[in-house]
Amino acid sequence: MIMQAWKDYQEKNKQRFLDELLELLRIPSVSANSTHKEDMRKCAEVVRQRMLEAGATTSTVYDTDGHPVVYAEKITDPSKPTVLVYGHYDVQPPDPLNLWHSGPFEPVIKDGRIYARGSADDKGQFYMHVKAMEILTKTNTLESNIKFLIEGEEEVGSPNLEKFIASHKDLLKCDVILISDTAMISMETPSIDIGVRGLSYIQVEVTGSNRDLHSGVYGGAVANPITMLAKMIASCHDENNHITIPGFYDDVVEPTTAERKLMAAAPFDELEYKKDLGLKEVWGEKGYTTNERTGIRPTLEINGIWGGYTGEGAKTVLPSKAYAKISARLVPNQSSEKITEMLLQYFRKIAPAGVTVEAHNLHGGEPYMTPIDSKAYQSAAKSIETTFGKKPIPVRGGGSIPICSILEKELGVKIIFMGFGLDSDNLHSPNEKFDLVNFYKGIETIPYFHKYFSEA
Repeated sequence: MIMQAWKDYQEKNKQRFLDELLELLRIPSVSANSTHKEDMRKCAEVVRQRMLEAGATTSTVYDTDGHPVVYAEKITDPSKPTVLVYGHYDVQPPDPLNLWHSGPFEPVIKDGRIYARGSADDKGQFYMHVKAMEILTKTNTLESNIKFLIEGEEEVGSPNLEKFIASHKDLLKCDVILISDTAMISMETPSIDIGVRGLSYIQVEVTGSNRDLHSGVYGGAVANPITMLAKMIASCHDENNHITIPGFYDDVVEPTTAERKLMAAAPFDELEYKKDLGLKEVWGEKGYTTNERTGIRPTLEINGIWGGYTGEGAKTVLPSKAYAKISARLVPNQSSEKITEMLLQYFRKIAPAGVTVEAHNLHGGEPYMTPIDSKAYQSAAKSIETTFGKKPIPVRGGGSIPICSILEKELGVKIIFMGFGLDSDNLHSPNEKFDLVNFYKGIETIPYFHKYFSEA
């Protein structure tokens, strides 16, 4: 049987699959840090080579105005359906390093998990597709065409990918886009994300005096930028944790009763949730459950705040400047451009007397939803049911993949999310991990998608 041939090939080569992933994880491909420019190039070249080894007929590293894009393809028959796999080889900065149990780019396997930056987001997940292609090509059972678009700037908002896509539409022409950059509820309760939130990301700079001051000599007479910034940030939520910025919710599509009921069907253990995160209580917008707050509601979060003296010991200083990085997660039909301008104007407008405020955009992206009645979604659901023994639950993801709306607009096809990570994988945090069982289960499942989609 075909399926047995897939299992046999994977079992025979599973250690090599893992070793290749570990090699990728050792490359510090941090797109946000210019000192890693050569590491980004090296990682792209390794991905290109692995594509060829896995059976791609062509694999190319394309330069952009930023970091390179890797494109690869395996065309079996132009008349057959074509699946475009999107992923990214860049990773988040590993800071703070002192909170890692092991080196972020020195992958360690412990308790059946790979600990390393990028293990789940997204090297481990896109690499499942590379190995799935290898299984299909080496067993001569590939019934579709496969293309890969693996970029190096997802973690900084994909600023150069839209231009690449627009100028390579023929190259990227496909029938569906497949992305594994999301999570499942659990291995016991598989799920498929049917949407991701959008993103608006800004930075605010508050300036008081023209230099740092002695806090004894000037304290109480000169506005402290950190205090002013803290007050500004505190004004963004009311007592019900509702965002107070005028117009913020104007375009939000309110969930239907049926959609909220569907979300409520997903198993959720609040006690276990709090225990895993070390929390006494959950927090969020009044009137919504935890799952709803992270899926169907927009948010406003402070991602970083700094100013003044933060070194060892004491320094009695009244700082000249304070800064904050602030992001909003968006839901249909919010526009990242509109929300970004709203945030910038809000912080400029509420500047207290005694300080000046500058605010600027960092990056953003649109929310995205995919229909569950399409042949592609049904193929994904059937694939997961085949290997997990359970039908996956459709859920809304809390994260953002900024390029999704651009991919659909430029290529005219829908996106299917087939993520095999977990929310507990510490994405963007110290000690990011990816369970080996999830990695191998993804490799086992993805070939079925190509089979079922080509049949559909």
